[in-house]
Amino acid sequence: MVVVDSSVALSWCFEDEASPQTDALLDRVRQQGAMVPGLWHVELANVLLQAEKRGRLTMAEVAEAITLVSRLRVTVDDETASRAWREILSTARTEGLTAYDAAYLELAVRRGLALATVDRALARAAKRAGVMVLP
Repeated sequence: MVVVDSSVALSWCFEDEASPQTDALLDRVRQQGAMVPGLWHVELANVLLQAEKRGRLTMAEVAEAITLVSRLRVTVDDETASRAWREILSTARTEGLTAYDAAYLELAVRRGLALATVDRALARAAKRAGVMVLP
């Protein structure tokens, strides 16, 4: 199992953001599952909605992306909200991250899981914290 942030999940939804590495991560998640913080679905929905509003995706393409993501074996962490004011906020401050990105890092650290991200700042922070970063 791996923690998957929204940047990786969205690469599965936008053809021009996909790569062999992110495609391999999709296969890995299909086989082994993934863990995400409680904000993950809302983050994905927001980016997909904005892409639709800007004409980058059609409503049908958004529906396809939602179908793809909803079929994955994703476990939602039930501690994200209770850790927002302490661990996540502290991690965000220490690492210079958004609270959203810090939620992924905090989850990976707490669960001892690798973090799948294409966000460079988050990847650097994860490496500093001793978290394996994929791809």
